[in-house]
Amino acid sequence: MLQVISSSWALLLGMFMLMIGNGLQGTLLGIRGELEGFTTIELSVVMSAYFVGFLGASRIAPGMIRRVGHVRVFAALGSTISAVLVMYPTLTEPWAWTLGRVVIGFCFCGVYITAESWLNAAASNENRGKALSLYMIMQMAGIVTAQYILVLGDVSGYVLFIIPSILVSLAFAPILLSVQPTPAFELTKPLSIRRLIDASPLACVGMFLLGGVFSAQFGMSAVYGAKVGLSIAQISLMVSVVYISALVLQFPIGWMSDRMDRRRLILVLAVIGGLGALVSVVVPGYFGLILFSAAVMGGTSNPLYALLIASTNDYLEREDMPAASGGLLLINGVGAITGPLIVGQMMDYFGPQGFWLFTSVLMLMLAVYAVWRMRRRPKRVVVGDQAAYAPISASSTMVAAEAAQEVYAAAEDRAGRHED
Repeated sequence: MLQVISSSWALLLGMFMLMIGNGLQGTLLGIRGELEGFTTIELSVVMSAYFVGFLGASRIAPGMIRRVGHVRVFAALGSTISAVLVMYPTLTEPWAWTLGRVVIGFCFCGVYITAESWLNAAASNENRGKALSLYMIMQMAGIVTAQYILVLGDVSGYVLFIIPSILVSLAFAPILLSVQPTPAFELTKPLSIRRLIDASPLACVGMFLLGGVFSAQFGMSAVYGAKVGLSIAQISLMVSVVYISALVLQFPIGWMSDRMDRRRLILVLAVIGGLGALVSVVVPGYFGLILFSAAVMGGTSNPLYALLIASTNDYLEREDMPAASGGLLLINGVGAITGPLIVGQMMDYFGPQGFWLFTSVLMLMLAVYAVWRMRRRPKRVVVGDQAAYAPISASSTMVAAEAAQEVYAAAEDRAGRHED
């Protein structure tokens, strides 16, 4: 672990600061949009736009890096992020925020791809799993830290928009001054959706549904908090609990996934997450129960992301594993785009509790589909030994996902899965 920190501290520090900026602007826009009189539907479009840009960059950014190099892409996208963050309070119109969110989603995805490729190049086969774990911890820690910065300023002013702009700008200094050499860059072509569905229908459906859950958590939780009358401090705590519980439960759930039928674990987590969210629908208005729902939802949905990737690998040959990650992230991205749009409609129709109803329905749909798949194929044969679980967050890109696949492969080699 110390070796990973010593070789990648600049990347990890830079990512921590970047995630503060990203986590702060996501929550801040939801609250400020309410103050500016944006409708729920307008805010849902604004929040969905981020994932449009993110998904677009996952296809375009690799070509940009190959053409002009990591450093130039990193610097260009970083300066654009800083500019957009300052633009938000200057032009408080739904159409401007929507365009800004597309741009900022594109830029953050490109930045993540660049940083993750550097991290992957700096890690060895022996410590890549530890590097991914530290990377995920820094991501979650940055988002949580952002929520506490939110209470330090006036949401109706400019300062809280300037802070993430400064942090994002400063984040690039340790990375650009410390990271070398620039790694070669090439992503594996994604496995076709048809092949993925044939390999693991449950993972494909689960990734799509989780995309909606994640985008609701990241984009609409602050909107929900503002609509039910929570204070800024309460909204910050609610969002923090989502990511703290995700971080705390990621590793024990990963430990369990390597020792039991993953389809059963997916079913259990989906049921717990769905019922946990339903608590705040049935008994609305109690802040303690809101925190309970946030903790249960975050602690189940985020580990499910890595669990579904590992589950897919159980039914693939080793050479297909890296390509599978790209296809799964594409499915997840499509779900993430549609998530805020649907939850916005539900909040408009059912009131603020539509937020929890939406996430509960998605999780319970995953549980029902898991039961159906287990009954349809009760004794699904794993290809070789069960693949290893590697922690990875939903905000990671295909580069981190492919690095996780290398962790799976290394674990299989140690277990003697493939014979010479």
